[in-house]
Amino acid sequence: MAWFDDFEARTFAANGTSIHLRFSRLARGELPKPALLLLHGFPQSHVMWHRVAQRLAPHYFLVMPDLRGYGDSAKAPGLPDHANYSKRSMADDMAAVMQMLGIDQFYLCGHDRGGRVAHRLALDHAHRVKKLCVIDIAPTLDMYEGRSMTVPYMEFARAYYHWFHLLQPAPLPEIMMGANHPETAKDYLHAKLGGWGSAGLDYIEPQALADYERCFCNAAALHAACEDYRASGGIDLDHDRQSRAQGQKVACDLLVLAGERGVVNQLFDPLALWREQCDGRVRLETLPAGHFIPEELPEATALALQTFFK
Repeated sequence: MAWFDDFEARTFAANGTSIHLRFSRLARGELPKPALLLLHGFPQSHVMWHRVAQRLAPHYFLVMPDLRGYGDSAKAPGLPDHANYSKRSMADDMAAVMQMLGIDQFYLCGHDRGGRVAHRLALDHAHRVKKLCVIDIAPTLDMYEGRSMTVPYMEFARAYYHWFHLLQPAPLPEIMMGANHPETAKDYLHAKLGGWGSAGLDYIEPQALADYERCFCNAAALHAACEDYRASGGIDLDHDRQSRAQGQKVACDLLVLAGERGVVNQLFDPLALWREQCDGRVRLETLPAGHFIPEELPEATALALQTFFK
């Protein structure tokens, strides 16, 4: 498969924003396959799924959006309470897009920030998610509170300093990331993509890296990314605490993929934390990778997803 040649690209007006996505192109008369929604993370876009999509395309109707604020989706200024970048708003975006595609129920997988959107989607739209996979994350609230950690919290703050840096009031983080200097933004992007146990940029397809640079290295994208993290350190925690107070948990079966060299696997107990937040069966599979598992190990990722979702 050449670069997404077998997929259609469109932009939908959904939930008060504009969402760009690629999805499987079906031949006339072809029976629909099971739908699988794939959500990317920071600081990427839907193109991170390219090599995984090559392997899954024969088996699923794939939907790969750019989350609001990322890729070619809209990048609106953040609201004072950052609600328009909450995982609830992003999850509602995805629910609306899938409805526009005529898909009521679907399998769901999210990496990094996309995993946090997927978690909220599985809570707020439980009847629509048949099975859920999250890649290299533990629940946001538990990570901020340092639950299940076997090392001092300082180690988490050191490894994931951006969780605390990007949520600072605008525009300081944006300026420091390079909002006014594209080359500085590019250096920041490369540092993030090469970090968290992923050991450099060699695992990234050149076309994907060029797309990340095009979409991320500008003031609007940097602001949107910061708003994503400001929401995670504020309104998202409110939503998570409310859900837990109400006894709300993921209802479906859950697969957790973790990178052996990643921060989550090394500092937390993701299996224990996800079992507490899920009423379905929960399984952990640890792969020999850093944080960016789908691009570092696309074949193993695709196999794990196909085995779980089939």
